Amino acid sequence: MPPTEEDIAWFRSTFHPIPKPALPDDTIEYSLYILSPSESENDSETRVRLRDVQKQATDLQRQYLKDYIWQRQGFSLELNKEDGLSLLRGRTEYGDSVEDEWVVVWLLRELTRKFNDLWVKVTDNDGEFLLIEASGTLPAWLEPEVAENRVWINNGQLKIVKPAANARSSRRTDEKLTLGQARDVLLREPKRIMHSASIEEEAFFRLRNYPAQIAENMHNAVITVPRKIAFLLHQKPAYVSPAVEAFYLRDPIALKPLQKKENHDSMVFPPEDAVTVSVRFPRVAYAQLKSQDFAAPAVFAGFMPSRTESKAFAQAETGMKVTCGFEMLVTDSQYQDRPAVREMKMLLDDLESGDESLPSDDEIKQWDKREDDEKWLDIDFNDLEKELDGQKGKKPGFGDKAAQENLQRIVKQFEDFLNDDKTGPDAEGLFGDDSDDDDLMDDDDDDEEGEDKEASFGEDEFTKIMQEMMGMPPEVMKEIMSGKLPADAHDPAARAKLRRPDEVPGRRVEEVVDDSDEDESEDMQAFMKQMERELRGSGALELGSAQAKQPAIKARGKDVKKPGQAVEDELSSDDDIDNEIDIDLARNLLESLRAQGGTAGPGSNLMSMMGFDRLHDDDDDDDDEVVAGPSRR
Repeated sequence: MPPTEEDIAWFRSTFHPIPKPALPDDTIEYSLYILSPSESENDSETRVRLRDVQKQATDLQRQYLKDYIWQRQGFSLELNKEDGLSLLRGRTEYGDSVEDEWVVVWLLRELTRKFNDLWVKVTDNDGEFLLIEASGTLPAWLEPEVAENRVWINNGQLKIVKPAANARSSRRTDEKLTLGQARDVLLREPKRIMHSASIEEEAFFRLRNYPAQIAENMHNAVITVPRKIAFLLHQKPAYVSPAVEAFYLRDPIALKPLQKKENHDSMVFPPEDAVTVSVRFPRVAYAQLKSQDFAAPAVFAGFMPSRTESKAFAQAETGMKVTCGFEMLVTDSQYQDRPAVREMKMLLDDLESGDESLPSDDEIKQWDKREDDEKWLDIDFNDLEKELDGQKGKKPGFGDKAAQENLQRIVKQFEDFLNDDKTGPDAEGLFGDDSDDDDLMDDDDDDEEGEDKEASFGEDEFTKIMQEMMGMPPEVMKEIMSGKLPADAHDPAARAKLRRPDEVPGRRVEEVVDDSDEDESEDMQAFMKQMERELRGSGALELGSAQAKQPAIKARGKDVKKPGQAVEDELSSDDDIDNEIDIDLARNLLESLRAQGGTAGPGSNLMSMMGFDRLHDDDDDDDDEVVAGPSRR
């Protein structure tokens, strides 16, 4: 019986494809495709071209990376097949050495310069990390959710697949590309391939000094190690990386055999037959060694020079750490499956069988002995701050040039972010999609006189705000703002006219508006001035002053008058009643009251502290304006 439509719908709703496993931490993965517009080229011809790419990659490594030591894994390419299409794929675990990741990117970029039809896709456990590097220059639509399979390296350039015209607005797109769709676009829709010089410059910024910088990723140091270790490192200098990592990530179980002096005779690398040789380290590995405060284990007792011999002690101490790493590497069970450990054990077996012999002192003297300056390890934080500010510290050439440029670039990007009008909590598109680019162009600009445009608005707008906040009739507010009302508010009967309708029996809003005679206007003027005095007395209008920093409740007792107390005392000639009302305060209070919607909240609480406790919606008013009345407590 064939499945029904209901069965098919159920299957689609319950079936979830197995997700692609995420890359391990500190790992870069790269895929290389030969994409030719020629329809006649078959897969066998593609494989031949890919083998040429492999050969060229080997030549590049031989030319530029002959003396390079990878922190964990090196660059490698293997022939694979995906969806019927042959490709090269590789994966490199770079560990703590981020420079290894960029060496891989540089190699891939160089390969694309030698093969015009080679397209490279590269990601790490963060995803499209090249876009992360160039995040400050990306178009608005290129968000992480739609970035997968859009970023490619071809002909030495960074190229991005744009969304289809019918799948993109001016600001964003929901179009996601599969790998097959992306390959089709690269082959058949060249107009959708975007190349931006600014994005490319930021994405490849770390490659600006390559290939010269490759040699600077290494550090040569003279150390004292057992002769067996000197033999192993002479055979393959890269053995130092797993040994340093074993030391750096040591645990008590791996270190336990070294803590007993009686285990000295059973050591693979006993310390008595020691020689001083030059060893090449990855910079990260050498920094890991030097940064560890590690007392010599018991098996080294009697083999370390005196601390008074500073140079000899420093060489022996570094060599002691390397020796502990090698010892743990070849004896701890957790490392026995590593290819490097198996190779070392084979060489040690050859020494035991006599097929190989340890180097003599004369032979060791013939080896190259290089020792690099360690000033890049010395960090003075005062000098670091000066370098970040673009100044020179006490020590010329603080760190290396690449480190200085990277740090200053980070600071510049952060400053650009802070100064960008399109960033921050009010950024365009953060809370909605209705904003335009033009809406944010001049929001924070000041005019020629330095006036803040955000807090600058006309008299009509201010009148409207005060009317809404205080519940004033429009005619009264206009007369107050024009200065036509006299400053006399001692008549209690006139003040009663300004109360809410439910506070004066038989009075309605219409009556208040209709009876706005000269006496009422005088009362309103006096009331407004009293309100301003109370706000100033509580410190609410003294923004930024010492008075504003005092609790408002302390000032309130001095300024709020008891019922029946004369208001004239507060309106003396010495009072500063003509000062400009703070517009920001009025606006913020209004917005807070609006947001509360008549419920309790910070805005109403603040007004209550300043003596205005009647803050609620007027149920009798069709316009639902917020009405405020002076406190009568």
